[in-house]
Amino acid sequence: MNLDELRVALAPLLPEHAAFDGWSDEALAMAADSLGVPPARARLAFPGGQTDMIDAWFDWVDRAMLAAFSPERIAAMKVRERIRELVMFRLEAMRPHREALRRALAILAMPQNLATASKLAWRAADRMWRVAGDTATDFNHYSKRAILVGVYGSTSLVFLDDAADDLIDTRAFLDRRIDDVMRFEKFKASWRGTPMPSLSRFLGRLRYPAV
Repeated sequence: MNLDELRVALAPLLPEHAAFDGWSDEALAMAADSLGVPPARARLAFPGGQTDMIDAWFDWVDRAMLAAFSPERIAAMKVRERIRELVMFRLEAMRPHREALRRALAILAMPQNLATASKLAWRAADRMWRVAGDTATDFNHYSKRAILVGVYGSTSLVFLDDAADDLIDTRAFLDRRIDDVMRFEKFKASWRGTPMPSLSRFLGRLRYPAV
């Protein structure tokens, strides 16, 4: 395997070890050992260290999501259901490695990693919207992703402490956040349909007040 292929192969193996040893060289060495790869070569696949390993794992989750949601499956859902199912799929994919996720988020929350954290959050939101069929290229393209970053991030924090087998608290929290977003979208749509006051008419009334 070349280094790119090795990175992809190691990505789903890393969180199992990161849960106990953190996102460290030790965790990477154990993941590499399961593939029969020398630790020194494995480190070459992650020149950025911890954040590169986390990036690779999150990218693996993205790839799994893309494979699980075919265009036919997505087409049978309403937009609200699409986003709900995509978010829950990602969380379910990380569920066996919840402690690894907790450690990953703690690392990404460090000041020196905030730029990387923002990039990874935006990438996840962008990929979810693309799978959901979004083709917006105007301001909506950015607003939808910014809103989903907030929804996904806050839901992830609830997920970390949700001990129920069916993740009932996580699902309920996500539903409430999506409800909030849908209400906002309806308000935005109605606001756009409201005629804007005419500036020229307003200025004319200043000069020639109606009697």
